[in-house]
Amino acid sequence: MKCSLVQMNSIDDKAKNIAMARALIEQAVAEDRPDWVLLPETFDWAGGTSAQRLAAAEIVPGGPAYLMCQEMARTHRIFVHAGSINERVEGENKVYNTSVVFDRDGRQIALYRKIHLFDVTTPDGVEFKESKHVKAGDAVVTYDCEGVTIGAAICYDLRFPELFQALATKGAQVIALPAAFTMQTGKDHWEVLVRARAIETETYLAAAGQCGAYTQGNAQRQTYGHSMIVDPWGLVVARASDGPGVVTSRIDPRKVQQVRAQIPVHQHRRLPFGA
Repeated sequence: MKCSLVQMNSIDDKAKNIAMARALIEQAVAEDRPDWVLLPETFDWAGGTSAQRLAAAEIVPGGPAYLMCQEMARTHRIFVHAGSINERVEGENKVYNTSVVFDRDGRQIALYRKIHLFDVTTPDGVEFKESKHVKAGDAVVTYDCEGVTIGAAICYDLRFPELFQALATKGAQVIALPAAFTMQTGKDHWEVLVRARAIETETYLAAAGQCGAYTQGNAQRQTYGHSMIVDPWGLVVARASDGPGVVTSRIDPRKVQQVRAQIPVHQHRRLPFGA
């Protein structure tokens, strides 16, 4: 199975973001002919105000970001794991941070809403309060991709290994992680955490990130990028360059079986999740 990660620099312009995502998916198809494509977190919108983000949110199914990804899947006969989009919550002034997955016919086959919300103050004093405008999901989601089981997580979820163990328990051989790590947390934690989750679960980790700057209110913020695919042994097998672009690698489910046979950690576990 050939997998492509799309790395983007989304901003507070929905039409431009969708056009960039479309162009990069088409670039991946032209250059690498992937079976499966992953976009980054909230590829449809970054920055602006909470009111602008809410106004740009979509009813799922439907909306321009959703329909573009569906069209790309159907037109190019690929699976599209549509990073995440801002999904309007009916009756509330909040959105879900939602991954939607389409098969080669453009049919929606999975939907995951981000469980862990990024409510932190980074060491440089910048406050992030995702829960102000995002509602948390509560379901652990996997789906079948022509015999390969793929698990879904988003960005800050990466810091919660119990979710990844739950995905592995549900049979995940690959875990998709669309993300928008900050520059500061990214440079210190991104690769360490992505590789750790791959090693712990003995799965492939496909992590597609946002890169570059966007404007939030009166401040400019930076995302880290460095999208990567890590194999079940914890080795980085593909890594994106700086800036928007595409990186591609093959994923072999036999590698998952081999590593799990060598070090059968899942059989050795003694404590229940959360203990």
